[in-house]
Amino acid sequence: MGMDKLERMKFLVDEVNKHNKYYYDLDAPTISDKEYDALYYELVDLEKETGVILPNSPTQRVGGSALDKFEKKKHDVRLYSMNKVRSFGDLKKFMSDMAEFQSNPTFSLEYKFDGLTIVVEYENGLFKSATTRGNGEVGEVVTEQVRTIKSVPLSVPFKGKLLVRGEGMMTMRAFNRYNKNAVEPLKNPRNGVAGAIRNLDPKETAKRQLDFFCYEVLYAENKNFSSQVDMHNFLKENHFLTGDYFKVVKTAEEAEEEIEKVDKVKDKLDVMIDGMVIKLNETAHREEIGYTNKFPKWAMAFKFEALETSTILKDVVWQVGRTGKVTPTAILEPVELAGANISRATLNNIEDIRKKGVMINSRIFIRRSNEVIPEVLGLAEKYDNSKEIVEPSFCPCCGEKLVKKGPLLYCKNRDGCVEQIISRLTHFVSREAMNIEGLNEKSLEKFHLDLGVNEFSDLFKLSAEQLMTLEKFKEKKATNIVSSIQKAKEVELYRFLYALGISEVGIKTAKDIAKEFKTLENIEKATVEELVRVDDVGEIIAKNIVEYFADEENLKEIDRLFSLGVSILDNESVALSNKLEGLTFVLTGTLPHYSRPDMSALIEKHGGKVSSSVSKNTSFVLAGEEAGSKLDKAKALGVKIISEGDILKMME
Repeated sequence: MGMDKLERMKFLVDEVNKHNKYYYDLDAPTISDKEYDALYYELVDLEKETGVILPNSPTQRVGGSALDKFEKKKHDVRLYSMNKVRSFGDLKKFMSDMAEFQSNPTFSLEYKFDGLTIVVEYENGLFKSATTRGNGEVGEVVTEQVRTIKSVPLSVPFKGKLLVRGEGMMTMRAFNRYNKNAVEPLKNPRNGVAGAIRNLDPKETAKRQLDFFCYEVLYAENKNFSSQVDMHNFLKENHFLTGDYFKVVKTAEEAEEEIEKVDKVKDKLDVMIDGMVIKLNETAHREEIGYTNKFPKWAMAFKFEALETSTILKDVVWQVGRTGKVTPTAILEPVELAGANISRATLNNIEDIRKKGVMINSRIFIRRSNEVIPEVLGLAEKYDNSKEIVEPSFCPCCGEKLVKKGPLLYCKNRDGCVEQIISRLTHFVSREAMNIEGLNEKSLEKFHLDLGVNEFSDLFKLSAEQLMTLEKFKEKKATNIVSSIQKAKEVELYRFLYALGISEVGIKTAKDIAKEFKTLENIEKATVEELVRVDDVGEIIAKNIVEYFADEENLKEIDRLFSLGVSILDNESVALSNKLEGLTFVLTGTLPHYSRPDMSALIEKHGGKVSSSVSKNTSFVLAGEEAGSKLDKAKALGVKIISEGDILKMME
């Protein structure tokens, strides 16, 4: 084998690893997918040809062959868990206790990640093995699974023996990306990571695109750290992700202020966290302060309000949605959870119910995450009077025989099922869709039952006289509603597309498609292949769109809307100026006078582009109050940061 081939392989390994870092860790790719593939596959071919695989080759990340079972391994360094407090009073007491050991102590604050704890070992600067936490003394060897995680470095600058501890995580971005085309979507990122690491087939782990956030050096040969800051910097220098939050505070008041800030934005983060970890920053007295049987006494976790609890599942009701899908909802014994009184929770379908083993009159676990309505996690306890949940055979609304597609149930009585009709109309008039003010579910039900409003187009035929025949509709109310229906006739393409209620097409997807295809005509003609090229549009969504526009009835209804005066605003005609042309903006935090959607629309009307993530192609980051990680990333990449006032001046 010629030296030049080996040199080329070394070059390719470094190049591909560098691009992986830009793509996965910084979300700021610097080359196209096509160029990346060319480098990657050239490396694959050279490895085949030479029979040599360099130890830090990215080709080793795809997951090797499946294992028969997990091996057990005793940890070299015992893993402690964290003592927890839930009140600021208890946190203050912990901090003042530390002052007895050290004068003027400082404290580090970090996220408490909600994933799966992993220990990774390096020897001579190379990735050697990975183990789960297990019981803190013995864990399971998951080396091959963890090798597929792109943010676990395969080589590090530090050459001594090194043991680090961190959390295997599935970011919200990876979670959404995975669920886009998953036959069996994951319930939440935490289940996603546990199922991926504790999976005997590393290829399955690789599909989930996990991340590893590192927060502790358990052992570094011949190296001591003077503080948590020192350790944190060492982890960063050795190419570990640490999450985008690390603060040092002096007083309990500062700690409280920081924790409250994070609590407000935790649901918007790309990672799931369930609290904050506070440690005595200086390490000099840690050994003297010592450990209990379970916890270090010099560290504490502040847990956010619990997002999980248990309660009794009293009943299950099946409801019909706008697309005819019939889904179950759990009716619960009311229970308080994260400051809200909860009496209903989501169940997906009968397979989900069977898998979780929940029954009527059983005690179940529920969790409230980013969604307002909590989800059912599983069975806590069943009783003598617990009984199976039975799937209906007939539509609970109209009595039509239901059709089964995989685990899902559908009522095909599109035009005779009242719940479907009301649900479709409610979606059509909603704020993000056609934005017809003054209409809600109750009034639309009256329109349907008393005035025969079945289709979207029927709304545009209503007169004030007709509305005045309805109970509680006086002249003023009737004329207001008719005028708001007329006012809503001019609509942006993305709102119109969203309003049609195509299965799985949310507002963001509608925006992306409208931007790409420019006109409704183009969208009607688009093929599955063309639609899939749009970011975040998977096979399933693309098929739903193609099927929708292949249906004669849907096309006739769109024509009826246009003949009644509905018109799609030409994107160009909405433009106010081209002052921001060629500039890309990222918005973060709360602006003083504009909501983020309104500001985004304004930027676009002045010719600018709005992106959701900061990269080196970002022209400006527009930052408001409580700006988050995007602001830190902008500073790191040297992107100019501006305020609402600055951008309004630019548009003048």
